[in-house]
Amino acid sequence: MATNSLPMHHRTQTGSPTKAIILVGGPSRGTRFRPLSLDVPKPLFDIAGHPIIWHCLRAVTKVQGIRDVILVGYYDESVFKDFIKDASKELPQLRLQYLREYQALGTAGGLYHFRDAILKGNPDKFFVLNADVCCSFPLNEMLKLFEDKDAEAVILGTKVNKDVANNFGCIVSDEHSKRVLHYVEKPESHISNLINCGVYLFSTDAIFSAIKTATKKRTDRPRMVSYPSAEDVGSYNLDVDEESSGNEILRLEQDILSDLADTKQFYVYETKDFWRQIKTAGSAVPASALYLQKAFQSQSEELAKPSANILPPVYIHPTATVDASAKLGPHVSVGPRATIGAGVRVKESIILEDVEIKHDACVLYSIIGWGSAVGAWARVEGTPTPLGSHVESVVKNGVKVQSITILGKDCSVKDEVRVQNCVCLPNKELKRDVANEVIM
Repeated sequence: MATNSLPMHHRTQTGSPTKAIILVGGPSRGTRFRPLSLDVPKPLFDIAGHPIIWHCLRAVTKVQGIRDVILVGYYDESVFKDFIKDASKELPQLRLQYLREYQALGTAGGLYHFRDAILKGNPDKFFVLNADVCCSFPLNEMLKLFEDKDAEAVILGTKVNKDVANNFGCIVSDEHSKRVLHYVEKPESHISNLINCGVYLFSTDAIFSAIKTATKKRTDRPRMVSYPSAEDVGSYNLDVDEESSGNEILRLEQDILSDLADTKQFYVYETKDFWRQIKTAGSAVPASALYLQKAFQSQSEELAKPSANILPPVYIHPTATVDASAKLGPHVSVGPRATIGAGVRVKESIILEDVEIKHDACVLYSIIGWGSAVGAWARVEGTPTPLGSHVESVVKNGVKVQSITILGKDCSVKDEVRVQNCVCLPNKELKRDVANEVIM
């Protein structure tokens, strides 16, 4: 087992973790979230009435003993300033801070770079959450497994269909003990349909010694090998630390987890509850549906009361105006100051702030961007995909197209126009029917 020259902290299995780290990425990531990320950074995009990252924070508040939450990323400090101010008022039990990487360092590189801030107060373990996942975050259950097994690391896993498993990090574990035997990020051949959910609980000593060992391996190599930059891991190709001499970064998924499986007490908690990634803009609609469903099951006061014209679950911001004859739901989220006219039908969609939908229009499986307008009798629609599916495209006439229709900021769909399976960049005016297109 690798030795660690970082300060050692006595591990007490009775103590609760006192910190959580939320990895928020940065502006060079989230390109698959366009056109929505052109106007709002992905972690702050509203899903089910709240920013994506708020759902992570809410889950953290349910773990007794967590006081400090550190957001790590490489957005400008100004990006999270208002969010942190508002969230601190709403969740006063948490101390929130944002630490900005000087350049993209990767999911492990960021942790290592800010290790002094993380080690402050001598936590013996801490949670790490990727901001771009949607799930019920069973953090207390992960903590219980950690303590029961005297673990050094616990990863959240879920089972997916065999045909999509290789798009994720795959976990091979002992069925009975839940010990992780093997971890491979996006394997070329099928090894397991138990995948990494991007939520971890680490012993402070174990994770920093593993990252230090990986950093040293890199430095000792005669020749540096760079990873090809990939969309979904970000174009990370940068220096990690003064100890790493090449233009390289360190990622938990590619560089650390397989070593943890070989050298540490590493376990998996398998969630049977919902989970999905929020990578593409279209994935916001099923993620919103899953969070709305959860809010409905827990009888959240935030949701609109069911009625003949409200098919639950539906979230309507208090400042939005919805005509009594409009029919909404299921799985609809309506943002601030939106106006929905008479006879409108909205289903499985996200309506963002300041949107106007005129009378008798129909919006299905779509995201209507900030300040956009949908004309009378117009129809904006995507194609339904099963909620549990991790596939976000459909095949039309032999061509793969986006299943969710997305209108960027300040778009306008004229009266009686039909828009189907399209992605529309900001500030566009649609005067004729369009289908299966990206409107630039």
